[in-house]
Amino acid sequence: MIISLIGYMGSGKSHISKILSEKIDFKLIDLDKEIVRRNKLTIPEIFEKRGEIYFRKLEREALEEILASEENVVLSLGGGTPVYYNNMEIINHNSKSIFLRTSVGTLVERLSKQKEKRPIIANITDEDLPEFIAKHLFERNQFYSKAQYSLSTDSREPEDIVKEIIEKLYL
Repeated sequence: MIISLIGYMGSGKSHISKILSEKIDFKLIDLDKEIVRRNKLTIPEIFEKRGEIYFRKLEREALEEILASEENVVLSLGGGTPVYYNNMEIINHNSKSIFLRTSVGTLVERLSKQKEKRPIIANITDEDLPEFIAKHLFERNQFYSKAQYSLSTDSREPEDIVKEIIEKLYL
């Protein structure tokens, strides 16, 4: 079984997937880290040198390979992954998809502390960040909402979120 965690950057996908994979003894794959490993370039370097379209192509190739595997995997996806190509369709077809729903306020709080690591928001002022996130989230929610399961992460401990995922999937 493959469990795919989707959601906006800062929603907790990496953190939750790590705890979940340990708890249920599944292999953990972070799609962004996998792309970095394969290309020997960081995500910001790929964006800078080759552009976002090239990155999305690499992302799609890695996604298809992982989803085709027979392993038990917890897959942490990049925030933009569900938006491109027919990615959401293949994610739902080949895995159990879980949308980690997070409010704009919570996302702003988390992301304002890590802007330099996030190429999409690196050059956005703190003042403009809430509006940017709100617009971006509005555009992406139509894709995220196609996930088979959806749960809120606001004001919740990661362990409680993991417990809810395990209950929803009857693991």
